[in-house]
Amino acid sequence: MSEVRKNKKKLRLGENLLEQIKKEAKAHFRSARGSHDWDHTERVYELCLRIGRKEKADLEVLKLAAVLHDIGREQEDKSNGKICHSRSGAGLAGKILEKYLDDKEKIAKIIHCIKTHRFRGKDIPESIEAKILFDADKLDSIGAIGIGRAFLFAGEIGAKLHNPAIDLKKTKPYTKDDTAYREFLIKLSRVSGRIFTREGRRIARARHKFMAEFFDRLNKEAGGIL
Repeated sequence: MSEVRKNKKKLRLGENLLEQIKKEAKAHFRSARGSHDWDHTERVYELCLRIGRKEKADLEVLKLAAVLHDIGREQEDKSNGKICHSRSGAGLAGKILEKYLDDKEKIAKIIHCIKTHRFRGKDIPESIEAKILFDADKLDSIGAIGIGRAFLFAGEIGAKLHNPAIDLKKTKPYTKDDTAYREFLIKLSRVSGRIFTREGRRIARARHKFMAEFFDRLNKEAGGIL
């Protein structure tokens, strides 16, 4: 009997499926940037459970989708954004899930969640689980944690600390001009308007307010006004 078949049999007998898949997912984060490391996955996981319970979603689908949602991130980072991590991650996740699950319908639901979780992606979340994963992932990009991640990413790619007079039309991602403030203007300021669930919107309102006030103050301090 193959090792995969043995694993499937053991898991059906009661082993923790989530822990097995989490172990495989973690292997994709060995060289991850701090702005998108395993800690981000764990925060998204907790937000998925919080929102999922309110929305009465399938928590098993949500847990597995959350654990696997960013395993394609390394490919996107290495390509400087040319590879879509949600699509590449969906493919990688499918291969992992097929080792442990016989339920093709459940696998398809999980893959749909992963494929549609990206803010800049063209694939639209349709199921409640996909919408929750999308919301949870976006919520971790705004508020205090979002500010921290934006500056961390800017430092990772060698961007400036701040440029209040930035001209978005003359900037490109993954360059010295890709500052935290640029990310706020291009993406983060729009996140709260893209949230699907009621609980997600409630969380987003508070996080957006804090973040907007921070960047407003940053601009004033940079200009010597405060």
